[in-house]
Amino acid sequence: MPSATYVSVLLRAHLRNLAPIPKDELLALKRSVAELGAIGRNLYQIARAANTGDRIVGPAREDLRAILKVCEALRDNVKGLIRANVNTWEIGHVETER
Repeated sequence: MPSATYVSVLLRAHLRNLAPIPKDELLALKRSVAELGAIGRNLYQIARAANTGDRIVGPAREDLRAILKVCEALRDNVKGLIRANVNTWEIGHVETER
């Protein structure tokens, strides 16, 4: 990021109490939201079929447990991204994993 852009973002963030999310984190959040949307659409289709009396071939109990695991993993990932973003603004730089 160019220096002038960085300073502009920094001033704006502090003056307006904003904490912009870095591009990598924002991309991960967008992917997570897309995955949750796909899961939601699938669950909606299943519920709609069940409510109209259609015979439902899936998902089995194990499938639902797998969906729950994915949702929990996405939740934990988003929490981690938010925590990392807050820590970055509190300490002033990004800490990298080693």
